[in-house]
Amino acid sequence: MNISIDGKQVYVYTNNKEIDSARQSVVFVHGAGFDHSVWTLFARHFSRHNWNVLAIDLPGHGRSGGDSLTSIEAMATWIIAVIDSCGIAQSALVGHSMGSLIALETGARLGTRASKVVLIGSISPMPVSDPILDATANKPSTAHSMLTSFSFSKNNLMGGNPNPGMWMVSDSMRRYEDEQQAALDLDMRACNQYQRGLEAAGEITAPTLMLHGDADRLTPLKATQPLLKGLKQGRMDVVPGSGHSLMVEDPNHVLDQLRLHLG
Repeated sequence: MNISIDGKQVYVYTNNKEIDSARQSVVFVHGAGFDHSVWTLFARHFSRHNWNVLAIDLPGHGRSGGDSLTSIEAMATWIIAVIDSCGIAQSALVGHSMGSLIALETGARLGTRASKVVLIGSISPMPVSDPILDATANKPSTAHSMLTSFSFSKNNLMGGNPNPGMWMVSDSMRRYEDEQQAALDLDMRACNQYQRGLEAAGEITAPTLMLHGDADRLTPLKATQPLLKGLKQGRMDVVPGSGHSLMVEDPNHVLDQLRLHLG
């Protein structure tokens, strides 16, 4: 589904269904350098169970037009504009990595309009190392390789993933290469600069699930505690053997937890 925000085309994956204000709604927000397609499995499941699903391409990503936004705060403002444009009064929010920071900020701003929140692979602050920032700015192919390597647990990166027919490394590289070169760099800098996460966590009124791999090398599990403690109704589920890219490393576990949390 295509809509317009500030005169720019926005692509929202809805599983080819119209938005029905009488149904429950869930908004999926992708991470840095990716697009809505990381959510296809999960969006289809909830769509089949009579939810409105909105898996959104952020500006400058996937099929959405416009330039990439430069701050998490600006992205949250934009997400709320999309929700309002679709006529949705209340929605669950699910975000991965950078998308989790957007979901965090959006959830804080929406108040009771956010029914549930899910933060996947999330810490706050979410610092990005200087070598990665240098690579995203000046050596995109190197950045793609670095981020792909660190996105998976060492076991899954070396072929230990039990999901048949899933070549995770190739899929990750293709997704990065398909995006605009500037998008990944701006996304990484937005993550690095966002400092309001713990404050936003305290403002969220909705029950919030944190999903995290115990082998995450980009946002280590030990760094999740400040954010978890800052949530009024926070719960942590640790995914054994998974790294940062939980949706492809253990999709069944992620889907089970989404079903349990969202209801």
